[in-house]
Amino acid sequence: MSLSVKTGLGLLLLVVLFALLGPVLWPDPAAQDLAQFLADPSWQEPLGRDQMGRSLMARLAAATRLSLLLGLLCVITAALLGSLLGWLSAWRGGWVDGLLRSLADGVLALPGLLLVLLFSAMAQGGFAILYLGLAMAQWVEYYRVVRARSRGLLASPQVEASRLLGFGHAHVVRRHLWPELAPQLLTMMAFGLAGAILTLSTLGFVGVGIQPPTPELGLMITEALPHYQEAPRLLLAPILVMGLMLLALVLLHQTRGLDMPSSQGATS
Repeated sequence: MSLSVKTGLGLLLLVVLFALLGPVLWPDPAAQDLAQFLADPSWQEPLGRDQMGRSLMARLAAATRLSLLLGLLCVITAALLGSLLGWLSAWRGGWVDGLLRSLADGVLALPGLLLVLLFSAMAQGGFAILYLGLAMAQWVEYYRVVRARSRGLLASPQVEASRLLGFGHAHVVRRHLWPELAPQLLTMMAFGLAGAILTLSTLGFVGVGIQPPTPELGLMITEALPHYQEAPRLLLAPILVMGLMLLALVLLHQTRGLDMPSSQGATS
C-alpha cells in the first residue's frame, strides 16, 4: 500500500470518527442560545458558537455525517445501477444494447450539475429527490465503463470455457467479470463520492439543496459569510472539513493498474 493511500485512509478515518463521535459529545446541533451570539471557543465548545448561539462543533459533525451518508448512498446506487445495465447491455447486445446506449447518451446530453439542479428544484429541501438526482447524474459513468470492459471479457477464452462447461451467468460474473472490474469500480466510486459531496455542498451554498435548519457544509458556508470578519472560524471550519474529505478520497484512488479505458472504447 502506497504512502498516498495510507494518508488518504488516515484522513478519511479521522473525518468518519468525527462524524460518528461528534454527536455524542455535542448532541444537539439545532439548540439555540442567542445570549451566546458568536461566543468564543472554550473547553466545552472548541469552535465556539455561531450567529444563533448554536454549537459549531455539533453542526459541523452533523453536516459531515450528512455529506458522507448521502454521498455514499448516491454512489452505491449509481454504481449498482450503472454496472447492472452495463453488464446487461454487453451480454444481450442487439436492441437492448441500442436502447440502453441511447438512454445513456440522452443523460450525457445534460450537464451533470444541471440534472441535479432540476431534481433539487423539485426536492424543495427534501432528501429523497435530491438523492435520486445525485445518483442519476453518476450512473452513466459506471454503465459505459462496465459495458466496454464486459464486451471484451465476455468474448474471452476463459468465459467461453466456463459456458461450455455449463456454468451460468452468476458464475461468469463472480469468477471472471467482478475480479477484473472491481479495482476500477472502487476507484470510480472514490471519485464519485468526492463529486457527490462537492455537488451537495455546491447546492447548499447556492440555496437550492438541503434547507435550514438542517446542518450542511455548503449551507454553513453561506450562513457564515456575513460574519466572516467577526468570526472567520465559522467559514473556515466547514471548508477545512470538506477539503479533508475530498483530499482523502482523491488520495485513495492512487493505486496501480487502475487505468481507465479510453473514451472511444467506452462508447464503442
